[in-house]
Amino acid sequence: MPRILRNSHGWRLAAIIFSSLALSGCDRPDPWRLVEMEDRLPPLAFDMTSVQDGRTVTAETFRGKIVVLEFGYTFCPDICPTTLATLSRVLRDLGGRAGDVRILFVTVDPDRDAAKDLKRYVESFAPQVVGLRGTPNQLASLARRYRVAYSVTPAPDPADIEVMHTPTLFIFDRDGRIRLLSPRIDDPGSIEHDLRRLLDEPRHGGTET
Repeated sequence: MPRILRNSHGWRLAAIIFSSLALSGCDRPDPWRLVEMEDRLPPLAFDMTSVQDGRTVTAETFRGKIVVLEFGYTFCPDICPTTLATLSRVLRDLGGRAGDVRILFVTVDPDRDAAKDLKRYVESFAPQVVGLRGTPNQLASLARRYRVAYSVTPAPDPADIEVMHTPTLFIFDRDGRIRLLSPRIDDPGSIEHDLRRLLDEPRHGGTET
């Protein structure tokens, strides 16, 4: 009978390769749970008024913070308050790390959202929520930058005014780079998971506009 030659070195090499692949798989970071958007949209850039103190703020004001950008309005009956409530819960769960996160709530209905009303509204959720108002041109520019649709349909009775806007959350890293989108507001666990990952990342320096 012919002899079967067993190559012990081959088996050892295969075992080493298999072990290496298994270990490399273990070393991989958790995958993002939200929609990854790195470099698919421009970095954060805007020029608006903060209702907290009436000062003009820009993206540079929030450099070094993780920024969650949300478009909405105070008269919104459901989506906006639910989203802010979800984000407030995430901030509470982040504990001390929440200080490195800012929620920028941009009103798409500035004619009705007076500064004092918007200030009271955002401060009812969490101290990290910043209310922003802009001129029609400033608002349109920011919305166009991130492909956000919005409209306000006038009516004789203010209660009948119809407002439409994209409910997506845009999430930027400490350097102002777009990193994630969150099209859902009912998944605080995923938002918290990905914010923690961003908080753990080192800064990479400035960004181009």
